[in-house]
Amino acid sequence: MVDSRGMQDIFGLDIDKFVQGVEKFTYNFLEEFQKVTMKGDQKRFWTKNPVRIAAATSPSATKDVSPGSRPMTQEVSWTVQNVYPKKYFVEGFLDKEDISDAEIDTFGTTTQDLSERIIRDRDIDLYNIMSENQAPTGLGAGGVQTFATTAVGGDQWDAANYAADIIKDFNRAIRLIQAAGFKDKIRAVMDPIAYESMKNWLISGKGSSIPGFSSEKIKSGVVMELLNVSIKVSTEAVTDNVLFTIGPRAQTYAEAEGMTGNTTIDPGVGRNLRVWTRGIGYRTNPSGNVLVTDINTS
Repeated sequence: MVDSRGMQDIFGLDIDKFVQGVEKFTYNFLEEFQKVTMKGDQKRFWTKNPVRIAAATSPSATKDVSPGSRPMTQEVSWTVQNVYPKKYFVEGFLDKEDISDAEIDTFGTTTQDLSERIIRDRDIDLYNIMSENQAPTGLGAGGVQTFATTAVGGDQWDAANYAADIIKDFNRAIRLIQAAGFKDKIRAVMDPIAYESMKNWLISGKGSSIPGFSSEKIKSGVVMELLNVSIKVSTEAVTDNVLFTIGPRAQTYAEAEGMTGNTTIDPGVGRNLRVWTRGIGYRTNPSGNVLVTDINTS
């Protein structure tokens, strides 16, 4: 029976709520963005440089100012940019017989697959925004910060004989973010290959030197945090890179239309299932992100 919103309820499943549930309970890069709504065909935003006002140079001062002196004037430059929303849209089809006769929930499974396809496509774009398309311009240019893992000592993360020094990479990324003026919680976003290399290095390589570390991690097989940095794993993260980010303070997602699902009937034939969303992400504090490159030997 079709409800007042035009959504179809089949076997107790409201497709629109189901689609939104898939987005909510699946980790996706939207969690690393501040979410705002947008109207119209574009979104205007401002970025400032630097994030933190530099200390005054002599003879100017902002502390120990003499009585009767005029205050020092400091300014922050602002850059205005416009972005335009992208639409993500996919359709699936189910035969009438597949819905009614199959012993599995073909409707729910297909709806989940379509929703995950939209989320993956959007995640690819959001990762490119966070990482500046894996070609960071650096702090001086007002872009994402970056360094190669071999530039701070140690080999790549998957190097033989555990010759890497992953702790140095974490510490360098933390220092760069803090030096840019941020004290926010940091996340490290990586693909499954990087996560596997990190676990191997920590548990089999260096964990033996940390009392109780290896035995505890062998039981759970999970590393969720390292040096107070949360670990996030996604197949949409670009391999050979690890992205450190302060999340919603570094980037924003302007949503024009939330995740939506709908189904229409083709009488006697089946049903069309559609899932879509519209929005665009952009960096508001690029220096809150650090891209570590060249972490794999091949």
